[in-house]
Amino acid sequence: MVAPAWRFWRVDSQFITETGRFLLRHNIGSPPYLSIRLNKKYKYVIFKLSDDNKEIVVDSTSEDGPGYEDFRNKLINAQTKSKTGAVGKGPRYAVYDIEYDLASGEGIRNKITFIAWSPDDAGVMAKMVYASSKEALKRALPGLAVEVQANDTDDIEWESLVKTVSKGTAAR
Repeated sequence: MVAPAWRFWRVDSQFITETGRFLLRHNIGSPPYLSIRLNKKYKYVIFKLSDDNKEIVVDSTSEDGPGYEDFRNKLINAQTKSKTGAVGKGPRYAVYDIEYDLASGEGIRNKITFIAWSPDDAGVMAKMVYASSKEALKRALPGLAVEVQANDTDDIEWESLVKTVSKGTAAR
């Protein structure tokens, strides 16, 4: 029997998920990702690495600002601190529940989309750490329909995301 890729420990009213060398923390009462997937409480969750690069933590949710422009601005303006203490543009992981109408008129579809935001002008070390921990986070988030690698602002334009997620079947 193969051991699962992740395990849960209960520590002071939090679950800690160990995936490789990274830990994911979220509250027991309403894990943000499950709230997207099961009860649609959130439209998005943005994850980041902690300052010591040992944990993946929730940076923000749609509770902080529900619109897509809020989400996009949070990604674009994300900051990361380097080992030397310098602050610069930083990568993020995000999960967004993208809803779109089908061009054929058959109704509305939702796709839970994993977005790996790694701007070209972010620090090399930050991009390397985020790239190496991406798969660990994806394994801990079951039910992702699509993955989008975004490196500049055009990659996270609404129309671009919907086109990618819907594979061209969305209404314009």
